[in-house]
Amino acid sequence: MFCPQCAQQQVSETVRYCSRCGFLLEGVSAVVASGGQLPMRYVQSASRELSARSKGVRQGALLMLSTLLVVPIVAILTVSLDIAPHIFVPVVAITCFIGGLLRMLYALMMEDAHPPSNSSQLASYAPPAPSQLESGRPMASAQASFNPTPAWNPRPNTAEIFTPPSVTENTTRLLQKEDPEDR
Repeated sequence: MFCPQCAQQQVSETVRYCSRCGFLLEGVSAVVASGGQLPMRYVQSASRELSARSKGVRQGALLMLSTLLVVPIVAILTVSLDIAPHIFVPVVAITCFIGGLLRMLYALMMEDAHPPSNSSQLASYAPPAPSQLESGRPMASAQASFNPTPAWNPRPNTAEIFTPPSVTENTTRLLQKEDPEDR
């Protein structure tokens, strides 16, 4: 894997930071492992929506705590209206407390722990917004002009370097040297 910031090749795929620039590679390796898709744990939604499990636990806790408010109110009403307070007050207390406890247990055991995802946030491609210059009518100042480029010279082929003469060529010339007496 290569660092997307400085293009340094990494020693292994398990490296968390780039050895050259210190760039965090954990998210990059997760994207590469998932085939270019951003994994759900790295997507941050704008609104932190609670999961069904969290909502259920909160509702159960609220119902259990409401026992502290509802039971005294029921006790005051039953005594003032003279309607058997020894029956209604314990029934309301047990119902609120046990109901809250059962709601919390149901949420913990049966409901999903992950918040619902909005698929529109995960769209991999969004077309660009139309430009203001792309209106239907042509503008005089925005007309295209054609400027040909000068002739392009290709790079020289460096594989065609002059080969030096062989080592034996110079020594062979020494043997063929003419003596001044032979002339």
